[in-house]
Amino acid sequence: MTINEIENQLSNKFKDIDEIAFFNQKKVVEAFRECRISNSMFSCSTGYGYDDQGRDNLARLFAKIFGTERALISPIITCGTHAISIALYGLLRPGDTMLSITGKPYDTLTDTLYGKGNGSLEDFKIKVEQLDLLNNEIDYANLQKKLKKLKPKVIYLQRSKGYSSRKALSISQIERACAYVKTICPKCWILVDNCYGEFVEKLEPTQVGADVVMGSLIKNAGGGLAPTGGYIAGKTEAVDLIAKRFTCPSLSTEVGSYENTYRSFFQGLFMAPHTVAQAMKGSLLIGKIMEEKGFKALPSTDEQNSDIVRSIIFNDKEKLIKFVQIVQKYSPVDSFAVPFPWDMPGYNDQVIMAAGTFVAGSSIELSCDGPIRPPYIAYFQGGLTYEHVKMVAEKLIDEV
Repeated sequence: MTINEIENQLSNKFKDIDEIAFFNQKKVVEAFRECRISNSMFSCSTGYGYDDQGRDNLARLFAKIFGTERALISPIITCGTHAISIALYGLLRPGDTMLSITGKPYDTLTDTLYGKGNGSLEDFKIKVEQLDLLNNEIDYANLQKKLKKLKPKVIYLQRSKGYSSRKALSISQIERACAYVKTICPKCWILVDNCYGEFVEKLEPTQVGADVVMGSLIKNAGGGLAPTGGYIAGKTEAVDLIAKRFTCPSLSTEVGSYENTYRSFFQGLFMAPHTVAQAMKGSLLIGKIMEEKGFKALPSTDEQNSDIVRSIIFNDKEKLIKFVQIVQKYSPVDSFAVPFPWDMPGYNDQVIMAAGTFVAGSSIELSCDGPIRPPYIAYFQGGLTYEHVKMVAEKLIDEV
């Protein structure tokens, strides 16, 4: 089957993606207008960063777009894992319990949750429990028992699949979970790791019941332009507690300078709905091609995808490595480099990663990675332009 034939098969799904992008673009532009964003807000600051207009107005903008009371945005937040960890340390206290209702959190959080002698939650006598998904759904029968027994302070949901073989949670699934949890534990905090999910649907988790969302700006919300940073958005009380852990209780968000311009953060957020749509279309195209070649895509291209990540299951180490190397080979940056598995910080298994990106490690740009463990799954995501992903797709047809 040719690329054109595959595109024709996917045309209705492409239209749906475009409709969501248009809805989200209008939401973003209206937020820019309501927040009266001006060129003066792009300026840098130094020292303590008192009255940093870029930092403060970018936070107002995120809060407006994500439907929250407050937001914390900072280039000093290094990644999604950092943003999530700050939120957990901000809301949990010794003797509290955190319950993950989407199974084991992402690999890079393991030391934050369970590490020994490293300042982990466990070191601070905070109990961490998990409830596995049941057929990609929240296990409500056992959730009720867990909630009544544990009385958790924090309920944690991971929207994306991470390095697992499940599908991403949809907004409707998150909405149902939030409503259910609050009927039993109305005073708990519901936190959602929103990485890879921003602007994929018309609503964000905080618009359907979540108290706090966290994410990275070198993923969806940065639109491919933000050079670093992360965000935390949610209810005022929660974000205030988190901000006091991010800096210190006496300073909160009153300090924090950035000597470079904030323009790329504002412009990246403006571009995000369109950029995410490009990535979603590319994900469908490559997923369909790999299905045509006999591999299993997760989710399948017939199913809804609620994040920008699509998994290809190879059941073969060498085929996984070859796939990742092809993505690197046709990247705009470091195309001459050949990725091999390596001991990547924060992971228990070796990881192979294709990341020929303008922003190092940016996964809203076309990238691909996977742990070297059975069943040898490649997780590919991103694509600043559909045309670039289509070019890579043509090469996959020839070389896989």
